Amino acid sequence: MSDTTFDPKTFFDSYKSAFAPALKAQQEGVKALDRVGRYQYAVAGDCLEWSLAHAKAAVAAQNPVEFVSKQVELNTAFGEKLRARAQEFVKLAADAQTGFSDMVNENVTKVAVETKKRAS
Repeated sequence: MSDTTFDPKTFFDSYKSAFAPALKAQQEGVKALDRVGRYQYAVAGDCLEWSLAHAKAAVAAQNPVEFVSKQVELNTAFGEKLRARAQEFVKLAADAQTGFSDMVNENVTKVAVETKKRAS
């Protein structure tokens, strides 16, 4: 009969270390979702501002030529904003991919070190 004592701290520490990579992945995912949500909120705000500016231009226009020129000006500015937002999205996606890759590489390294320890 073996004389071992149950140590809950060791038991929970082993599970904590085993599930740490999954927890880290969830944290990275939530961080990425938060950034994407904030990005979408900003794009929606840009669209709202653009549509309100069009409504104001329609009310304030004295003649059709003035109205069309104001629309062209608003559309050009909106196109520039959307181009900047697209670049922001690319940066956001690259940052998320880098964070995830770093996390995976870190965990692979940990697993390799643990495997070498166990094999020795």
